[in-house]
Amino acid sequence: MCATKLRQQASRQDDAAPQFDRIDRAILRQLQRDASISNVSLAAKVNLSAPACLRRVERLKESGLIRGVVALLEPKAVGAGMLVLIGVVLDRSTPESFAEFEKAAQKVAGCMECHVVTGEFDYFMLVRTRDSDSFNRLHAEQLLYLPGVRQIRSFMVLKEILSTTRFPV
Repeated sequence: MCATKLRQQASRQDDAAPQFDRIDRAILRQLQRDASISNVSLAAKVNLSAPACLRRVERLKESGLIRGVVALLEPKAVGAGMLVLIGVVLDRSTPESFAEFEKAAQKVAGCMECHVVTGEFDYFMLVRTRDSDSFNRLHAEQLLYLPGVRQIRSFMVLKEILSTTRFPV
């Protein structure tokens, strides 16, 4: 995908970004810490009445600022303790080859993220598996058969220094 097209898409997304105020920011910070917090507790933390807080949270959801509410699982506890970063180079740079790869990548077992990137690779994937043996199976049974792939480079994470779902608001 060409850089101009990516910039245009980013520009369109920035233009459509919803506006939010200091109280919305406080709500978003609290929900990033603990989305299971009760509305009454959240309202108290951001100095609002419970009904006003609930209306704001619903508005933040409707506007797309809150995409969803999830439980974050402990990877080792669910048999997904190994984290692997995978760089992928496609053999062609056509819209069709990108679309075909992206559709298939969404079906890779344990794939947590997949991003189009600039530089040496076309994509980076973030995959969780049980251990190196299970990654070898995944590589042999799924990754090697992804459409349009010329090269795959895998980087097994030895130690996670930082992994967060929070970002500053």
